[in-house]
Amino acid sequence: MPFRLRYTTSVGASDETYEALLERIVEGGLRPGQRMVERDLAAELGVSRVPVREALRRLSVEGLVVLVPRQGALVAPFTPADVEDLFDVRERLEGLAARRAAERADADDLAALGGLLDAARAARDAGDERDFARANAGFHLAVVRASGNALLEQMTAPLAQKLRWLFRLTADRDGAQQCAEHAALLAAVSAGDADRAEALAREHAASGRAESIHAASAWADPDFDPVTLTKTRRRTRT
Repeated sequence: MPFRLRYTTSVGASDETYEALLERIVEGGLRPGQRMVERDLAAELGVSRVPVREALRRLSVEGLVVLVPRQGALVAPFTPADVEDLFDVRERLEGLAARRAAERADADDLAALGGLLDAARAARDAGDERDFARANAGFHLAVVRASGNALLEQMTAPLAQKLRWLFRLTADRDGAQQCAEHAALLAAVSAGDADRAEALAREHAASGRAESIHAASAWADPDFDPVTLTKTRRRTRT
């Protein structure tokens, strides 16, 4: 029996459709570069094409979907170059967020970070890659919230789902090491050591760069052109 969404309003339909498509992308049901046909998705989810269209637009803003006028939509290709760009931004924004969190975090912020670290450890021990990726992404966002910088949080928000997607696609990374690095960062934030917190956050982001870029080579199609939605040799990025 096909999966059907339940909703009572058009807003609910749009939100639930967004969540359903987001999960499919993040969990690998829809792969990077794969076409997303509105008509087919609407039929599968039991909704009209309107909430599907709205969900695709929202996902495009978050960088998970590419919309091509008069041609359609596809899951955004996640190439090694895309991953490198993401890490360039992550290292700088998360370093700043960790510094400010060490200076400003209150008891509630620290409790939230501790809870997410515990959730990540539990998911790792249970072998639950989905919840592990979700908890890790949540920890990074909680550091940003603890910074008390509304503009920084606003700038980071569009990266949230892409970061979770990256963590899911690189689920075979050393989970124990990731948790250990998060624990060290939490300790620095709790101690109010801004210099150490910033350094640890940047080191933590940098530590996954090479491994994630290597992993991206396995799922990215270097011949896929997101503009024409066809496979055609692309020039090497320099």
